[in-house]
Amino acid sequence: MELTPLDVRKKKDDFKRAVRGYEPAQVDAFLELCAERLDQLVQQDKRQKDELAALRERLGAFEERERALNEALVTAQELREEARAQAEKSAELKLREAEQEAAAIRRRAEDAAEASRRSLDDLKVRRSGFLRSLRWSLERFLGEIEEEERRVAAEEGPVPGGPEASSATGPATDGQPADGAGDAPGGDAPAGRGDAADDVRSGAGS
Repeated sequence: MELTPLDVRKKKDDFKRAVRGYEPAQVDAFLELCAERLDQLVQQDKRQKDELAALRERLGAFEERERALNEALVTAQELREEARAQAEKSAELKLREAEQEAAAIRRRAEDAAEASRRSLDDLKVRRSGFLRSLRWSLERFLGEIEEEERRVAAEEGPVPGGPEASSATGPATDGQPADGAGDAPGGDAPAGRGDAADDVRSGAGS
């Protein structure tokens, strides 16, 4: 049963009086002392309950903060892991793109180098063919020039003033020289054409 200070104070009226009982004043004083002490205990209990309630409230607030901090920490950790995974994925993607681009550049460079080699080989072949054709044309032209020089030399006859020309034309009459005697030596022109042919032949050979 619950006992309050008021119950203690009222209890003194409930005791029966006997001839040889306790001294009423002492009993009343003791009951008053018990009532006062009980009142102190009740007040102390009330204060402790209030303090306990306040502490529980503060503890609940701390627990709520702790839970919020834990949730924030877990969220931050998850975000960090997600960001790291995303960064690794992005880095791998960029690395693959860079490798593919480098491979494409390398293939284009190899193709360009191969095309340049083929073009150079083709130019070499064309140059050789052109030089052979030019050599053949020059040799043919030189042959024609030499043939023409021999024909012109045969048509012009021996050089005037020589022994063959004197015997063929005879002495001059009336102080006039024989035909062709006053002209410049006719052999100079064929000789000059022969030198030009030799120059062309030497140039083609080089």
